[in-house]
Amino acid sequence: MHLEERSTDDAELAALLEAAFAELVARNGAEGRTQVKDGARYFVVLDADKHAVGCAALQVFGPDTAHPGDGELKRMYVTPAARGRGYARALLNALEQTARTAGHPTLRLTTSENQPEAISLYESSGYTRIAPWGKYVNEPLTRCYGKVL
Repeated sequence: MHLEERSTDDAELAALLEAAFAELVARNGAEGRTQVKDGARYFVVLDADKHAVGCAALQVFGPDTAHPGDGELKRMYVTPAARGRGYARALLNALEQTARTAGHPTLRLTTSENQPEAISLYESSGYTRIAPWGKYVNEPLTRCYGKVL
């Protein structure tokens, strides 16, 4: 497994993001598609054949938020054919290290009750439920997690 940072104009990343959006909408409805902030960093995980099989974005909470300086994980996704092989955990671990290096004290994320696989990954990786923030406060199916880095 290998992790690479990619730009948003990368074709493999674009295909993964589109698949991630489609799955989010299928599981959560159109409201499941939230925006990633400008300036977010995007990463892909590659299999042994150098094919991109997963992606995620890392963005920063701005100074005008309740969690300034914290990192936020967005668009965590692994293709269905590559699931169960450790790619998601490797991607998550690499993003945690990237967030630490960038000086983020905590990494936060949101997922849905409709994504039990994601919940299992995050909880088994040391993430704990935290109070919802922003638009997630009034979304009963949303689960918010955080991990002190």
